[in-house]
Amino acid sequence: MLLIVKDIRKTYATADGPFTVLDGVDLTLDGGETLALTGESGSGKSTLLHLIGGLDTPDSGQIVLNGTDIAALDDTGRAALRRGTVGVVFQQFNLIPSLKVADNIAFQARLAGQHDPDWAAALARRMGLTSQLGKYPEQLSGGQQQRVAIARTLAPKPRLVLADEPTGNLDEETAATVLDLMLELVAETGAGLLMVTHSQALAGRMGRRLHLRQGRIA
Repeated sequence: MLLIVKDIRKTYATADGPFTVLDGVDLTLDGGETLALTGESGSGKSTLLHLIGGLDTPDSGQIVLNGTDIAALDDTGRAALRRGTVGVVFQQFNLIPSLKVADNIAFQARLAGQHDPDWAAALARRMGLTSQLGKYPEQLSGGQQQRVAIARTLAPKPRLVLADEPTGNLDEETAATVLDLMLELVAETGAGLLMVTHSQALAGRMGRRLHLRQGRIA
């Protein structure tokens, strides 16, 4: 099993006292599987994604990715995991404005020491970005920027791809096209895909779906 999440709990301190965001969440995901995580705003979806991606740590529970307990890693260990094993696609594209498209795509793979020029070129071609490689992010449309962000995530060939509302800033037609490309490429690499989305249409494209309600799997 690629990912095992067991009894994850997370509470934040607020002005009104402790607020429990996740209250004993369990899930599993294998390589090649796609899973949609749905739920109302504030149900804990993005928090869970951030914990799995090593961007935050749980109060208790286990997150075992590819045999490694993420919760037991220090900041350095989690950063190393994010560079190669886990790829994250955010709703905000988070491209580096001073880098051209080609360098944005290669950025994460280079950090991980896993840059493959042929694979990067293939990603650009499949994403329809070959003619845009010499441009800067500000010169691209929203759909093109999201394609760059997805290509950057897939460039190191991560075992697990986490996507947080990856098409939330795109119109419906562009969102469908971008999702098609992402599903196709994830399937080819054998990665697991966990996607947070409010869209029932997008969730319906995933192999499985789970619904979070008040910090628990409903």
